[in-house]
Amino acid sequence: MIAAQELIEQALALVTVDEAMVLVTDAAETSLRWAGNSMTTNGDSRARSWTVVAVVRDGGQARVGSVTSSSVDPDAVAGVVRAAEDAARNARPAEDAMALIRPTGGPDAGWGDGPAETGVEVFGAFADALATGFDNAAGSGGAGAADRLYGFAHHQLHSTWLGTTTGVRRRFTQPTGSVEINGKRGDASAWVGAGTLDFVDVRVPDLLAQLSTRLDWAGRTVELPAGRYETLLPPSAVADLMIYLMWTMEGRGAEEGHTALARAGGTRVGEKLTDIPLTLFSDPHAPGLAYAPFVATSASSESLSVFDNGMDAGRVDWIRGGVINALTYPRHAAEEFGAPVAVPGDNLLLTGGTDVTLDDMIARTERGLLLTTLWYIREVDPATLLLTGLTRDGVYLVEDGTVVGAVNNFRFNESPLDLLRRVTEAGATVPTLPREWKDWFTRTAMPPLRIPDFHMSSVSAAR
Repeated sequence: MIAAQELIEQALALVTVDEAMVLVTDAAETSLRWAGNSMTTNGDSRARSWTVVAVVRDGGQARVGSVTSSSVDPDAVAGVVRAAEDAARNARPAEDAMALIRPTGGPDAGWGDGPAETGVEVFGAFADALATGFDNAAGSGGAGAADRLYGFAHHQLHSTWLGTTTGVRRRFTQPTGSVEINGKRGDASAWVGAGTLDFVDVRVPDLLAQLSTRLDWAGRTVELPAGRYETLLPPSAVADLMIYLMWTMEGRGAEEGHTALARAGGTRVGEKLTDIPLTLFSDPHAPGLAYAPFVATSASSESLSVFDNGMDAGRVDWIRGGVINALTYPRHAAEEFGAPVAVPGDNLLLTGGTDVTLDDMIARTERGLLLTTLWYIREVDPATLLLTGLTRDGVYLVEDGTVVGAVNNFRFNESPLDLLRRVTEAGATVPTLPREWKDWFTRTAMPPLRIPDFHMSSVSAAR
């Protein structure tokens, strides 16, 4: 297989239109699956995806054509370049046309390196600890007598190279790992998960202890009606809600009045949501949660522009000190609306709470609900960012500072913006794995939140 850097140089040398960009991503993935306290499958895969983005200039206008291929045949390069150029010549003028980014230095460190590799050996110590957990689950102690464990571990290394006719040469390798474990005892089910770079930091005994505790709580069940309840949202559930909020923070949509971030005459930037000094931000250099510090996209959207490929991407505070602070604006939209350039991040952190843990918050709760995770989240009303979804794998009743049992599942109706307006307590920020959006977004750190009146709109039969 032709090296990524060679592919880029060959493709750019074949370009006959005004400008072009080439992106190459080599993916190495490995996975491990288990069911009923036994390992079932594991596997490795390798794949390449590469895109040629061609640009045809005509005065102040630019037309863009983008063609993606998974071929590893060097003879396919010329055909993909020609197809991208033909697509550009036949395209409508691009609304986000700008001058391409020019390099401020030489190639990124590691530009000449090959793709990063992973394999089933990354699960070595993790798998050994999990096997011990299987033995304990089948006997006594550990995850609990006669517990059944199911789950999936996944590790990916995506190496991306970007080259342009203006001389940009950038490279980044993104590690992504996650583990999810479901524990079942009788009819009760509980879930725990963790994100990781390399599985070295995954503490299996701690995860299984959490499962055991939650399954113990489910030894007593309580039926509750729909309604508004004081609710403790754990970091995983907070992550799923905040991710959706960030995905909707598009400057153009707000400027044109299409989203919940719009208001008469402009956007909600500058609006105070809460007196708690919460800051929601993305930072490509956040320890343990890093992502590519530059734009690399094969297509334009409301949030990203191919004309920005290679541009530095730094920290963005979407909410700062409880106040809406920024929306996403590619360079063209930023120029059009007179706003700062900001691109969406591939991690999300919420800080500004106290140093209390979720257990501390439970101990201070007179009566309320403790959620585990949310799932099947869907948008109901974009004007208010009203979301609906279901609770999953454990909703628990807290009375006088103690979890006294599990309750039935609910459908909820809530807006992340409104939750931030009504939050009364935020705890310590910790790394967490979102449940609903894990397949698309894993790098998060969130605090637990106390909501005084979380809306459980109906009882759900989901288990």
